[in-house]
Amino acid sequence: MRSIIALCLTILFGNLAHAQTKGVKFINGLSWKQVKERAEAENKFILMELFATWCGPCQYMSNEIFPLEQVGQPINQNFMSVRVQMDSTESDNTNVKKWYADARAISNEYNIQSFPTFLIFNPNGQAVHRIVGASDAPEFVGHVMDGLNPETQYYTLLKKFDKRPQDIYTAKQMLKAANIAYDENTARKAENTLANSLGTDELFKKENVHILLAAAKFTNSKAFNLIRNNKEKIDILLESPGIANRTLANVVVNELFQIKIDAKHEPNWDSYQNELTAKYPDIDFVPMFKKIRAHYYLQVKNYVAMKNTINDYLSSEDFTPHQLNTFAWTIFNNSSDPACIESALSWSKKSIIEDPSSAFLDTYSNLLYKKGEKEKAIKWQNKAVEMASEDDRPIYQETLEKMIKGIKTWEN
Repeated sequence: MRSIIALCLTILFGNLAHAQTKGVKFINGLSWKQVKERAEAENKFILMELFATWCGPCQYMSNEIFPLEQVGQPINQNFMSVRVQMDSTESDNTNVKKWYADARAISNEYNIQSFPTFLIFNPNGQAVHRIVGASDAPEFVGHVMDGLNPETQYYTLLKKFDKRPQDIYTAKQMLKAANIAYDENTARKAENTLANSLGTDELFKKENVHILLAAAKFTNSKAFNLIRNNKEKIDILLESPGIANRTLANVVVNELFQIKIDAKHEPNWDSYQNELTAKYPDIDFVPMFKKIRAHYYLQVKNYVAMKNTINDYLSSEDFTPHQLNTFAWTIFNNSSDPACIESALSWSKKSIIEDPSSAFLDTYSNLLYKKGEKEKAIKWQNKAVEMASEDDRPIYQETLEKMIKGIKTWEN
């Protein structure tokens, strides 16, 4: 299931830019025919992003996910990547215009209705996998890597499932792939096969309970109600406290919180939250709304409110290391408020404890430097340089040299 941040809120922060690393390398200047010819010659799979210029989630992927080293490294190693603009604007350059006809043909052939959509083709140019929507880095990489394996490829599984719709193993794989591809009809068919074949007792075995989470896309589904009535049991089975509640809250918010959030007028968060709580009193929506509010305040550049919201949120349920790094880096580049800097340091420190990547170390070092702790900053920046890939090392080395010389490293 895609998270609420990916489904509803990426529009709010699609204009962020903190390309600290060189991530996914997209090829430019080739036609679709030339891309396929090159992929066949190099025996590489093709990762194709279909996007629109107005699409907030597309901007989020471009600005926040594609630049990450943890995303670029596995994708560049296994794929040729290409971006295809699906709308047309007056400012389109020659290369974009050359793809107009191919973009229309791809849209028609693969029934493209949502953006971003990612198609994966094998080296022979055959579509084998499909991913719809934005997601955080680890989830996105996992979805893309599924495109290399016939056991998890959406289009490959679809052929198998059409031939053997009652096969339990195929239905399990199909349900996951269909949800990622946002193929509601196929997901429902796979869910019915599993629900009828496995039964409730089987679904609550540890090896099958993830099927419930994947199948719970709507409040009127059998999976949603099974999870709702067995939250504690599911948390224990998956050894993940709160996972059942988070799944339910995602489903409800995605289905009922259809509100266009206007950056010029702050929503009445309490009113919306109370409305959902009144309808589903057994589901805790507090963590979800704190996350929504944090991203809203980030978009409208109210960094003090964002800081307060995140600090409050961390006491109940953590953000991912990537999300913490995103917030911390935004504070670094846009705020000189001492309290905001101090809070951003705490978020950054938490992110590197969980994931000591070079990009996260770079954020922590820069925050220390902006706070005035130059010696500590240089120490941590040296670590970032040491851990960086060969392509990214010059970026961190340049920052280190600025710190040594006492030059400002932030934008504002």
